[in-house]
Amino acid sequence: MKNKSIQNIFGALLVTVSGILWGSIGIFIRPFSENLTSMQIVTARAVLTTLIMLVFLLIFKRKLLKIKLRDIWCFIGTGLCSIVFFNYCYFRCMNITSLSVAAILLYTAPAIVMLISAVVFREKITVQKISALLLAMLGCALVSGITGAEAQLSTEGILTGLGAGFGYALYSIFSRVALNKGYNSLTITFYTFLVATICLIPVTDWGTMIPVMTVNGKTFITYVLFALTSTVIPYILYTYGLQKLTPAKASIIASVEPVSATIVGFIFFNERPSITAFIAIGCILFSIILLAINKDKK
Repeated sequence: MKNKSIQNIFGALLVTVSGILWGSIGIFIRPFSENLTSMQIVTARAVLTTLIMLVFLLIFKRKLLKIKLRDIWCFIGTGLCSIVFFNYCYFRCMNITSLSVAAILLYTAPAIVMLISAVVFREKITVQKISALLLAMLGCALVSGITGAEAQLSTEGILTGLGAGFGYALYSIFSRVALNKGYNSLTITFYTFLVATICLIPVTDWGTMIPVMTVNGKTFITYVLFALTSTVIPYILYTYGLQKLTPAKASIIASVEPVSATIVGFIFFNERPSITAFIAIGCILFSIILLAINKDKK
């Protein structure tokens, strides 16, 4: 039981770090968004992540590149159904509604993961998980600013926002299936972004994107760091954390991302958080602590 608790805390720590790194993406997004569209940035992340991981695996872990053809659907799930679909819906939602509405609809993902996990993995829906979920969603709602701004709602906006949450949730589900089949987190992350890259190639304006990325050595190195800190490392940590946690727990703990984004905004962009933001941070952090305490067997 003690060993189980230690694994639970370790898994929670890994997922928390991944959420913090995802939240730091604003450091790179703001400067790059001046020259690239949102989907071009997604493509740049996917391509660089694939290349970085391919080189690493070829040199150090070549055997992890082997997968069974019959399992390719798992990586189509993480790459196409999750990464590509989630990003398309999220950016579409941001274009037709407010950023706060898009953010809170995205964070319906933990609830979706919990429901799917109950069916697919027979994962128990406990009072502990529901309490943590409600706290995390309240925190995300507060930190997104939805309570202090007029919500711009439309049928298309709601549907694309929920689509983003659904796509976001699918990464936890398909990754867990791949882990159960014995695949390493490095293998899952590599094939996820390989599939995403293949899907994005036909719809990307490479003539615009490549010159921006390679205008000089400093810019290219920055893009590589962007891929490492916002994609390679956090996705590996999150996927590995799924080995220690149930998908529902991991998805809720990853809600630390908007907390990290708030802190990054304050440090790098002089965006002063409000009292509401501090309350939101408290809610999310408390939900993580609640889930790190292993009260249930699953």
